[in-house]
Amino acid sequence: MLYKKNTTPTLSEELFKNPTSEYRGTPFWAWNNLLTKEELCRQIDVFKEMGLGGFHMHVRTGLKNKYLSDEYMELVKACVEKAKGEEMLAWLYDEDRWPSGAAGGLVTCDEKYRARNLVFTTEKQGEAFSAGNCSRSNGDRSGNDTLLACYDVVLDSDGYLESYKRIDENEAAQGTKWYALLNIYGPNSWHNDQSYVDTLNKDAVKKFVEVTHEKYREEIGEDFDGTVPAIFTDEPQFTRKDTFDNSFDTDDVTMPWTDKVPELYKEAYGADILDTLPEIFWDLKDSAPSIHRYRYHDFIAELFAQSFADTVGSWCAENGIALTGHMMEEPTLHSQTAALGEAMRSYRSFQLPGIDLLCNSHEFTTAKQAQSAAHQFGYEGVLSELYGVTGWDCDFRTYKHQGDWQAALGITVRVPHLSWYAMAGEAKRDYPASISYQSPWYKEYGAIEDHFARVNTALTRGKPIVKVGVIHPVESFWLHWGPNDKSAIFRDGTDENFLSLTKWLLEGSIDFNFICESLLPTLCEKGSAPFKVGEMEYDAIIVPGCETLRKTTVERLEQFRNNGGKLIFMGDAPSLVDAVPSDYAKSLFEKSEKIDFSRASLLTALEDVRTLTIRYADGK
Repeated sequence: MLYKKNTTPTLSEELFKNPTSEYRGTPFWAWNNLLTKEELCRQIDVFKEMGLGGFHMHVRTGLKNKYLSDEYMELVKACVEKAKGEEMLAWLYDEDRWPSGAAGGLVTCDEKYRARNLVFTTEKQGEAFSAGNCSRSNGDRSGNDTLLACYDVVLDSDGYLESYKRIDENEAAQGTKWYALLNIYGPNSWHNDQSYVDTLNKDAVKKFVEVTHEKYREEIGEDFDGTVPAIFTDEPQFTRKDTFDNSFDTDDVTMPWTDKVPELYKEAYGADILDTLPEIFWDLKDSAPSIHRYRYHDFIAELFAQSFADTVGSWCAENGIALTGHMMEEPTLHSQTAALGEAMRSYRSFQLPGIDLLCNSHEFTTAKQAQSAAHQFGYEGVLSELYGVTGWDCDFRTYKHQGDWQAALGITVRVPHLSWYAMAGEAKRDYPASISYQSPWYKEYGAIEDHFARVNTALTRGKPIVKVGVIHPVESFWLHWGPNDKSAIFRDGTDENFLSLTKWLLEGSIDFNFICESLLPTLCEKGSAPFKVGEMEYDAIIVPGCETLRKTTVERLEQFRNNGGKLIFMGDAPSLVDAVPSDYAKSLFEKSEKIDFSRASLLTALEDVRTLTIRYADGK
């Protein structure tokens, strides 16, 4: 790949003064009108004048050339040739707008590739509705339903699940009768009157690759890993997971699903998922954890990662081009559970993992998750789509501030959002301002890019030294994906701890990496001290109030501690292993260092592994 660590271990003064294109920003270039070769080439000259290193050819609303047509591909080739002549980089984008997977409806015109979802409802013939012109996979109901199972569900007086059983479609229920329906998405104008793709179906994603990636390979494959370093995938997701607001509600609830879920789940667990489906939706008495709920969330997360990221990433690796881009809604445990299952699992197949930071705000968790995967897998860097939705009054101070804190958290490839091809029609409202010739300061923008290009020349050399690892708590969060009146307080508390822990460590000048439990067995064969996870070695491991840990995690942490490693448990002891009550993790807890869930206790416990101290003049 183009971005290779340590190919030049030392940084020359000449390169630092005059960084080349691979260290410079490559904005989303909004193709939002009728494109001509002459105007495209003129704007590439503008990008070079602005100090940018290239561009992402990004379809937006307003494109008048037919997407992926021969004419469209001729324009792509012209841009690649122009970039080559200017020693710039031409980055590909894999979708007509976003989210990635449907190829602008070219894939999902075939119903077998359309997104599906599970509808849990008291109405067998519910009213159809459409999400309309919406890019999010919210689970519209088309009326194209297939009955999967019926249930007799009985709740106790407090709204907990007292009993349930599968019954026949025509059988009366003692409690409330619920139907599990497989729904196939209907037409959506955002996807050119087709629908989003079934990202849980590997065959559907293979069709997406065939329509999109193979087309690019045929036309410009000779420039892969050269002028064309990567292809950007944008916000892949599955149907957004839902919960009841209140336990006694009878509104429909939707969850991600695909045709093969029962078959694949049985292969994984030797059980029929439909037998225990109600435990996904309601809490058991006394908030007892449900192994069936945990397994469902883990199963869907893995199916999504295998079907989308692994399929696309494998094709990219085989064809000498990097997969980059970002997942959907990465920052909180709640947001990633709802849209992805977990964010870090899919990074295993990204040669250049990325994030999306909208508005003038901070998302430390988002950056740290991607940086952690890049460190552990030895990837070449981390990409960020930044500056979007900041408005016309955004100035260079904001551009520098947003870039600086992200650089401090490992961002080495910048994708400024957004450079417009034109300002006609909807473009005037398309997440301004335009980082291009339409803005009066565009000729001065090189000051921003010179700064960050020099930072990136340094950040892409050497090996990061990070002494602290943090077990990612998302799997404990899954246990509480139940009705809001029962579970929201637990979810909110876990998310608050997740965000606070990240902030305490970073603002306390202690660098760390998250450790994803699902990835750990392939990255860490045994728990030595220091704790080796892929390319990284950690002197201290923190377990942040997790209720459940995987058996594979506990085994490696026990070996780490027995070899003299510093193992710290924050808060209560884990009571579950693989979501089943067990004393195994409790026993390890008792033999390890224990602290309360507070900033003071955390920073004090890690003082002996600190590599850097930064203080204000007042000593704080």
